[in-house]
This record gives sequence, C-alpha cells and structure tokens, in this order.
Amino acid sequence: MFELVKAGGWLMVPIIAASIVAMAIIFERFWSLKRDKVIPDQLVTKVWHWVQQSQMTPERLRDLREGSPLGEILAVGIVNANQDRLSMKDAIEDTGRHVAIRLEKYLNTLGTIAAISPLLGLLGTVVGMIQVFSVMTSVGVGDPGALAGGISKALITTAAGITVAIPSLFFYRYFRGRVDELIVDMEQEALKLVDAFHGSASAELKTSSKSKKKKA
Repeated sequence: MFELVKAGGWLMVPIIAASIVAMAIIFERFWSLKRDKVIPDQLVTKVWHWVQQSQMTPERLRDLREGSPLGEILAVGIVNANQDRLSMKDAIEDTGRHVAIRLEKYLNTLGTIAAISPLLGLLGTVVGMIQVFSVMTSVGVGDPGALAGGISKALITTAAGITVAIPSLFFYRYFRGRVDELIVDMEQEALKLVDAFHGSASAELKTSSKSKKKKA
C-alpha cells in the first residue's frame, strides 16, 4: 500500500487527506442524523401533557430546547404559545430554518470532496504524462523502465481520486435526502403542537360563547 502511495507522487497527499476528512464526516453525520436523536419518539405528546398539567417549568423547557432539534423547535412554539396562530407558526418556521442549516452541517464539505477528488486524480494524470514525455525526450522510447514511473503516477492518482469521489458523492446525496426527510417530519410534528394549542383555545372559546347564550 505504501508503495502505491509513494508511486503516486505528492498529489496522493491531498487525496488521502480528502479521504480521511470524508470518512470523518460520514461517520459523524450517521451519528448526528439518527432519527431518535433528531425527532425523539412521542415528544410532542409528552410536551403537550406537560403543558396541560402545568408541568412545563423553565428547567424542563431548557432541557427540551437543548435535548434535540425537534425539542428546540417545540420550545420556541411553547414560548410563543400566547401569540396568535400565525405568529406562533412564524416563530417555529424561523427556528426550523436555523435547525435545518445545522442538520446540513459538513455536507457542503463532503460534496466539495466528491467534486475535487477526481480533479486531483486528473491533475496527477497530467503530471504523470508530462513526466513520461520528458523521459521520452531525454532517452527515447527504448527504455520501458524509465517510462514506468510517469505512467504509474498517472494511473494511481486517477484511481485514487475516483475511489474517494464515488463514496463521497453517494453519501452526500444520501445525507441530503435524509435531512430533507427529517425537516418535513419536524414540520409535521411542530404543526401538531400549534394545532393542539390553538385548537383547544378555539374549543374553549366556543364553549364559553355557548354558556353565555344559555344564560341570556
């Protein structure tokens, strides 16, 4: 393995560095984008139960905000629950945009690695071919051993660049799709909380108006 890296020349260094960064991002995103970490199960139900039982203390609200991306969105909704439906929804959507940006963390870097790795390999090919033609100019084509160094450099760097680019592009596309899916699910969960607050408020208002009519 070391011999292949050595034969590829100095351009193998950025290609290997790119592969290490790509692997680190892939493992980190797999951990950070686990569904139970982003959207804990039954969180909206628990939050609504706390609200109904008057158990939403400042400490519990802080834990909710820091516990998960969905919890952060729900915490903003609770803080703005005394506003009208549209204002509450706008506050949730504004926080949701910031959460979405954090969920996409490092994905641009991964996409950049997928794009530049083949170019680094292509650059290695060009450098290797320049070396081949330089040797041909000096000693002619009668010495295959003298040409082998440039040819191996051209082939090894190209193969290495493509090897890094393929999984990087695959996981970039995969994580982008996963983030989009999680964002849609968080929006649906947040709307449940909005409907719970303002739906119950509407019901209470209707009940109050009916009782007034009966008294009249």
